[in-house]
Amino acid sequence: MVEFITMAPTSGDGTYVGTSNTNAQRIDGWTASDESAERPPTLEYIRAVAQAAEKGGFSTLLLPTGGSCLDSLSVAANLTAYTENLNFLFAVRPGSTQPAVFAKQFATVDYWSGGRARVNIVTGGQPKELASDGDFLDHTSRYKRTKEYIQVLKRLFTEDGFDHEGEFFTLKNASLFPKPVQKPRPEIYFGGASEIGKQVAAEDSDVYMMWGETLENSRERINEMKKLAKEKDRQLSYSISFQVILGETEEEAWNNANRLVSKLSPELASKKSEQTKKEGDSTGVKRLHQLMEQGKENNFIIGPNLWAGLTQVISGNSIALVGTPDQVADRLIEYVNLGFDKVLLRGFPHLETIEQIGELVIPRVHSRLKEKALI
Repeated sequence: MVEFITMAPTSGDGTYVGTSNTNAQRIDGWTASDESAERPPTLEYIRAVAQAAEKGGFSTLLLPTGGSCLDSLSVAANLTAYTENLNFLFAVRPGSTQPAVFAKQFATVDYWSGGRARVNIVTGGQPKELASDGDFLDHTSRYKRTKEYIQVLKRLFTEDGFDHEGEFFTLKNASLFPKPVQKPRPEIYFGGASEIGKQVAAEDSDVYMMWGETLENSRERINEMKKLAKEKDRQLSYSISFQVILGETEEEAWNNANRLVSKLSPELASKKSEQTKKEGDSTGVKRLHQLMEQGKENNFIIGPNLWAGLTQVISGNSIALVGTPDQVADRLIEYVNLGFDKVLLRGFPHLETIEQIGELVIPRVHSRLKEKALI
């Protein structure tokens, strides 16, 4: 059965995207918000998002990382007290936290929550933002470090008293207390669209995460990853991510989509486009930007109920499913049939969208999959 994930807007939220001042707004994140967000990421608001996700049938809440986001570990540690079953997938960048330090933080949250912590390794694709955190490695070196980081984490999760002498990390007589509750160890969520990123995923990750693209592109990518994993004698789980924009009719859904970007600043869209072309080295972000460019003459429509309009301002996870609950459920089934067993869904504003998805979309997907299994 498919598992549903959503994301907490820990850099802020709102009913429109791309409305902030171009000088104040960071456009390297996933939420298109900043300190001037319509809905700041207060404890009360993010708690409401988490509780809505749990009530709506989501298994996991992703807590993103980045210069414009609240610290994911701190957020997870707080939210565990306000939820009962919801898992927390918190992102970490290998260039920001030493593996032994992160493993201790992660294992503590996992221990106190009864095994509800999940880890998402994020290599990072914006050199300018990474440099602000003191990370100056080039693209290839960052992925080599990511690979070593994952390998060290796995050992910390399962071994005691080991030494590690690597290119990026050195540990002597390393051990971890407490060990994670999850046995034999927590799964490693990871995504990377470049050639080296795919190799790292095939060799070392457990869940390969992709941003939603067209059905054809997604089929090609997941088949490639299945082949790579098989060559390594490994079997991965696969996650795909979409924005969701709903309406009682398809026309209403598209009106809602257009309204979402109706206050988008042309200067901000231009700045984001230039940044993607000149500064970023994320293959995944560039793939989404290319889809946006291809759909520009058709209001950014790139397939049935598939829209790239949010890619004008959001750097990643920006492709949206637009339609009625039935249409969105039908499209999701098409992706599940490709082999995706985890689906990350979010939208603006996050709280109301999560509530809608939980009430109107998730039950439809489960029902369709159940009917298919009985045939």
